[in-house]
Amino acid sequence: MMANHWAEQGDQVSLITVDSREADTYQLVPEVERYALGMMYDSGNLIQAVVNNRQRIQRLRSALSQSKPDVIISLTDRMNVLTLLAAGKTLGPVIVAERSDLRHHPMGRVWSFLRKRTYPKAAAVVVQTEGVSDFCRTWLPSTQIRVIPNAVPAPRSPGIPVVTEETVLARTPSHMILGMGRLSHEKGFDLLIDAFSKLATAFPEWKLRILGEGPLRESLQTTINQSGLQDRIELAGWVADPELALDQGDLFVLSSRYEGFPNALLQAMSRGLPCISFDCESGPADIAHEGLAVVLVSPENVNELAQKMQELMQDDSLRQEVAIQNLQVTEKFSLARYFQAWDQLIEQAISRREP
Repeated sequence: MMANHWAEQGDQVSLITVDSREADTYQLVPEVERYALGMMYDSGNLIQAVVNNRQRIQRLRSALSQSKPDVIISLTDRMNVLTLLAAGKTLGPVIVAERSDLRHHPMGRVWSFLRKRTYPKAAAVVVQTEGVSDFCRTWLPSTQIRVIPNAVPAPRSPGIPVVTEETVLARTPSHMILGMGRLSHEKGFDLLIDAFSKLATAFPEWKLRILGEGPLRESLQTTINQSGLQDRIELAGWVADPELALDQGDLFVLSSRYEGFPNALLQAMSRGLPCISFDCESGPADIAHEGLAVVLVSPENVNELAQKMQELMQDDSLRQEVAIQNLQVTEKFSLARYFQAWDQLIEQAISRREP
């Protein structure tokens, strides 16, 4: 999204990934210059890991040199470390962006050590909430840290209709609960399945659909099978247009154990869905504090989650009321505000480097 936006604004943009082009699932505009290093493979032991990462740094440095950047933006923890090592002091100011909550997302001892050694060399460290910013201030200067929350993501395909109050009021109830995200431990879909299982008998017309793919698919499916709810709970896999998939639901639940700043929650709200979320340490409360009607539940409290789900499942009018209030998310977390913050940061990084 960021690469496409700046390219369409007339900037020269290069996008570099450690993975190959075959792994791409998002469409880039033709103006974006694409570098795919094809080096996304596992290491069998520590020595092999050192060798592989040294090769990645060399290839990354070569790609950065070819693109001749005025500024380099790196996303995600380990990639940030590799980028700072590859760029050194000569290839341009580096802005690194953390996409998760550092307090809960472990990197391992070696990577954590490297992060604390390399991040001070960045032109700026972007985080998504004040809570993560406070944590970073324990080992980084305040002047280096910037808080830029996510924006409501732009649709990946053209022609996705905007949801309005009239859209919400005209919907026919689908009795579908939706979750969306990577099928991994931090997303807590096992907790969502447990909560739905507590309500399944009392609400036989309701179903649960989880959108996304990931390493815990087999484990989650086993849990579903053991509950005997195979015909009521669906792991729908990765979807190309999440907006259209969200439009099929009546209620959205974010069951994450921790977050960075949940895109899925922003998207669900923008599609006119009432939303319940665990009040994990980073993200959901920041959204709710903007005057939006996110129902917050004590972290990992399955019984409380089931209770809040029940309250919304049994009250069509309440769901509509909450959904309409949530449509304000598109203005409060707009793409315009997001890119204004990023453009200001980029200009500062470039101006500080200029002699």
